[in-house]
Amino acid sequence: MNENVRPMYWSLRRELWENRSVYIAPLIVSLVCLLGFAISMIGLPARRRAAMLAGEAARRNGISEAYGMVAIMLVITAFIVGAFYCLDALYGERRDRSILFWKSLPVSDTTTVLSKAAIPFVVLPPIVFVLSVVTQLIMFAYSSMVLLAHGLSPAVTWKYFPVFQESLFLLYGLVVIVLWHAPIYTWLLLISAWAKRATFLWAILPFFALAVLEQIAFNTHLVLFTMQYRLFGGIQEAFSDTAKGSIYSASQLTPWRFVSSGGLWIGLAFAVTFLAITVRMRRYREPI
Repeated sequence: MNENVRPMYWSLRRELWENRSVYIAPLIVSLVCLLGFAISMIGLPARRRAAMLAGEAARRNGISEAYGMVAIMLVITAFIVGAFYCLDALYGERRDRSILFWKSLPVSDTTTVLSKAAIPFVVLPPIVFVLSVVTQLIMFAYSSMVLLAHGLSPAVTWKYFPVFQESLFLLYGLVVIVLWHAPIYTWLLLISAWAKRATFLWAILPFFALAVLEQIAFNTHLVLFTMQYRLFGGIQEAFSDTAKGSIYSASQLTPWRFVSSGGLWIGLAFAVTFLAITVRMRRYREPI
């Protein structure tokens, strides 16, 4: 292995060894979704017959809703896991004083910080993707057996939720979300490197304080709008017609609009800045 790659590789493996929730939490959510889906199979034949009598849009939503919910729940779980991981990534090693040991190793601060940033940027998205696809395939196989046992064709499920096409949409969506949320994750890493306690409060209170100040002084909501846009704006930029429900057509993907969005590039600029500050800050931080 290349000497420049080896420190990053082992640093990343160290993060996975020490933070098993990175993959255990999404796995638990996936199993819970499968359990809920298995219970819902009790009334599947009756629901499927009713769906076939409904309109096209209602039929599509009724059949694909459970499959789409799996991906949504795993994406939300990954965001929560990634956010709390970033908040503790650098704070934790100062709190338990292990920073003294890690700094004694021939690993640069840049490599350390980048290996921690790789968890939400590089590790969590593939985990979400694989678990989503595997879970949906298991759901499709199980529902197909139930439908066949009641004399119904499972082909309708494939028609309204083609798993492989939806997997491509999910992959695109994960790339969008990671890029869009980059400044959020790097901001949390910066707070983790700086704060001596209460990292969660230090991460969110400044923005809510600004929102309150703006409301009192100007009676406007620009800060709240910006926070909302940073959380959900990526989906609005990358997809069209999202109000209709699930993404079921390639025509709903708008990658050019997303790539040309000012919000994306401003966010990435902040993310790079936050990372650079975090690397420098970690260089001079001591145990708490």
